Amino acid sequence: MDDIWGGGLGISSEVQEVGRKVALCSDKAEEVLAGFHGIQLLDWESPAGQAYRDSVSLQAVAIRRALDRIREASAAVAAHARAALTADCSPDGRF
Repeated sequence: MDDIWGGGLGISSEVQEVGRKVALCSDKAEEVLAGFHGIQLLDWESPAGQAYRDSVSLQAVAIRRALDRIREASAAVAAHARAALTADCSPDGRF
């Protein structure tokens, strides 16, 4: 993603900033998801341990779904940025 956000070439700074924020959010969600996998592997044999793992698993599924939506948003922002590179802009910089 770095290549599209660093290009400039007429892309508004606002779109670039949104792209950076969405990409950062995606990276952080990946870190959280990796952390869930790490704590889910604890070998607690008790029913409480199983309940804990089940709860962590449900949270991991929710984070994975959120990450999928973040990636969709990132793709949409990237498409907008690409469109901005090829669009004819009016004098005030709007499409």
